[in-house]
Amino acid sequence: MSFSQPSPDATDRLVIALGDPAGIGMEVTLKALADPRLPEELNPLVVGCRKSLEQTYARLKTQQCPLLIDPSDLDMDDLPIHDEITPGAASPESGAASFRWLSHAVSRVKQEHRRALVTAPIAKHAWHAAGHDYPGQTERLAELDGAPQASMLFTAVSPNHGWRLNTLLATTHIPLQHVPAALTPELVLRKLDVLSAFCLRFNPNPRLLVAGLNPHAGEQGRLGSEETTWLIPALHQWQQNHPHIHLSGPLPPDTCWLSAAMAWQRGGQPESPDGILALYHDQGLIPMKLMAFDEAVNTTLGLSFLRTSPDHGTGFDIAGQGVARSTSMVAAIRAAWDLSRV
Repeated sequence: MSFSQPSPDATDRLVIALGDPAGIGMEVTLKALADPRLPEELNPLVVGCRKSLEQTYARLKTQQCPLLIDPSDLDMDDLPIHDEITPGAASPESGAASFRWLSHAVSRVKQEHRRALVTAPIAKHAWHAAGHDYPGQTERLAELDGAPQASMLFTAVSPNHGWRLNTLLATTHIPLQHVPAALTPELVLRKLDVLSAFCLRFNPNPRLLVAGLNPHAGEQGRLGSEETTWLIPALHQWQQNHPHIHLSGPLPPDTCWLSAAMAWQRGGQPESPDGILALYHDQGLIPMKLMAFDEAVNTTLGLSFLRTSPDHGTGFDIAGQGVARSTSMVAAIRAAWDLSRV
């Protein structure tokens, strides 16, 4: 794929940060940017190390990987790596590089009001080894943007029917034992506001579901009291303030995504949910990845710009082998392009 000449209006262009250089970020980016499903007017600005990207390209060519974009065809901010990086081996050096590339990419987006940011995967432990103690990219993005409340939403479009699956997380990268204390009525109400605002882009009367915290959503207090003591009253309060939105919950977590799974396979129906609020990380990510691993996109809401990322990790176990699938990176780029227009 070849892109048309960059538009003179830089605000209509995406910025892509290449992620951890020891992972599959460069590989999936080179593959994704050659995908014919991307718009020709995309013209991304890529942030990373040009030499490393060229080496990745040369290696992939020897592995006979089809559909690769030549790095010489890319507009790139070159932030070189001066240390030896081994594919598949995370290190303080690889963590430092991905942290620097992300920070620089955000500055380009903000200073020049670029259209959106796409980030390839990073390794949190490599960031920590480099002295950057963040739970993940979302928290660093919020800090760089000065955003008090960033939210993590996972969205995917079914390749069979075009139905969109949306799951927002109430809490993100915290230990499971800390989740009950982190959840509050105020937090849940705020996350419902974020989820509903996103879903209203596509449906003026969206249907939202909320998963319970405990098995069977507490079973009327027998398996946990959070639902009866504060979650149900909070949801009733929110519903009264948003009568144009259909809200259901708290639902038993083990069945909360069943209607979404049917819509993903067969197409949306009037009763299909437009968005689901998960109360903690794995509660939302397990059904999302089971249904839509290759198509799912991590989307950060609440920033002054849109950010997307593929819904997979750095793939250290397959880095350098040329076998990484670029489907999720294509989806992340398409989502950044499409959602920044909505």
